[in-house]
Amino acid sequence: MSPMNETNHPEYDVSAGVSGDFADDFEDVLAPETDDLPADRYLDRELSWLAFNNRVLELAEDPDVPLLERVNFLAIFASNLDEFFMVRVAGLKRRIMTGIAVPTNTGRSPQQVLDDISAMAHELQERHARAFHDLIKPALDAEDIHIESWSDLGETDRERLDDFFSEQIFPVLMPLAVDPAHPFPYISGLSLNLSVRIRNPKTDTVEFARLKVPSILSRFIQLPDDESGRLRYIAIEDLISNHVQELFPGMEVLEHHEFRVTRNEDVEIDEDESENLIQALERELLRRRFGPPIRLEITDDMDSVTLDLLIGELGITENEVYRLPAPLGLNGLFEISSLDRPHLKYSPHLPITSTQLLPSEPTDEPDIFRSIRAGDVLVHHPYESFATSVQAFLEQAAADPHVLAIKQTLYRTSGDSPIIEALIRAAESGKSVLALVEIKARFDEQANISWAKKLEKSGVHVVYGLVGLKTHCKLALGHPTRI
Repeated sequence: MSPMNETNHPEYDVSAGVSGDFADDFEDVLAPETDDLPADRYLDRELSWLAFNNRVLELAEDPDVPLLERVNFLAIFASNLDEFFMVRVAGLKRRIMTGIAVPTNTGRSPQQVLDDISAMAHELQERHARAFHDLIKPALDAEDIHIESWSDLGETDRERLDDFFSEQIFPVLMPLAVDPAHPFPYISGLSLNLSVRIRNPKTDTVEFARLKVPSILSRFIQLPDDESGRLRYIAIEDLISNHVQELFPGMEVLEHHEFRVTRNEDVEIDEDESENLIQALERELLRRRFGPPIRLEITDDMDSVTLDLLIGELGITENEVYRLPAPLGLNGLFEISSLDRPHLKYSPHLPITSTQLLPSEPTDEPDIFRSIRAGDVLVHHPYESFATSVQAFLEQAAADPHVLAIKQTLYRTSGDSPIIEALIRAAESGKSVLALVEIKARFDEQANISWAKKLEKSGVHVVYGLVGLKTHCKLALGHPTRI
């Protein structure tokens, strides 16, 4: 049984070929004359990816999609775009700045592609914000799921939130002022922040302060239920904004606005010169947190003084500023999309077990090896069960005394991976187990390093990928004494 994927979103490498007389019949189609090829036959990789994310946004805009699924697509769009900027845009900018960028496969200069990305990304983010405010929020209101603003709340709700702020939020806030003794603070990537301009009434001086919205708290604070049974939420940054005066006693708050910075988080390692790939990658992961800013998202009401300060301190251009209506960072909507409202979601899909993997008699135990002996088995995830096929295959191999060795590639795994546990049990039972762990899996590097170390401690032989290549296939191989 191979190749495989432990998630519900498998990736397939499909290959097909033709030969003999059949291939001759299609020679002109398969190998046309170069002069006859249209000049625009290639798609730019980056713009094609943005077109894909546009499709995600269209699903959020589609009224025929269940409401909470539309909310989920809004969050997915935002999360996708964050990663696109952190990796693809960041890499393109780095190549332009270092002078190593070459024309793309479409024949356009890297700067032209970057300009197209900027124009398309601005349009998509504005559409994304409009979809939330004009389509999704009214639809949520109609279903008695309300994302309130402070101005919408009555006195009773405000008093309750005052207590909540004092007890739960105020203790973890850390405002940082900028003055001659305190330089402009580091703004972590994708963090949600408040810019605050304050005036000292004694000296009449105006200062800037940055307040980071704590990510350890829920993005949307649920208000107490009322008798109607409505669900009501307020964004945590909205709550903080309306208590910002409490953080600067004796000062006059002039302006406060939300902003969000995206940084270059692409990881670059010279594998040929690295003596220890793990150590080099861990150093690079630490450096990644401090990559240069590549996008600044601000609320559309931000004053020009604050904006000029942010642009100057962050070292970005006007074209890298995205003015959007609050709230920013709509990937926080994952919290809303996870609400237990089955009638607002797709009907749950229950994967079936492939008929080839079912026991011949209802009272018999499934036997993966017997099914394999009978013939090849093709399993289509997520429609057919991963648990009763791939997972069962490895678990049975780990427990079978006739299996001597297991070899497995790992690209991404879940936090409670049954595949990892099966490999560990196999190694602890004395089997020879080898795992090729791809530690260069984007944004899962640290998790994969941790998994690799855990496997090594259990006696698994671990290979940390291949120099110059990224191992993305999912493959398992067993060595039994019999089949």
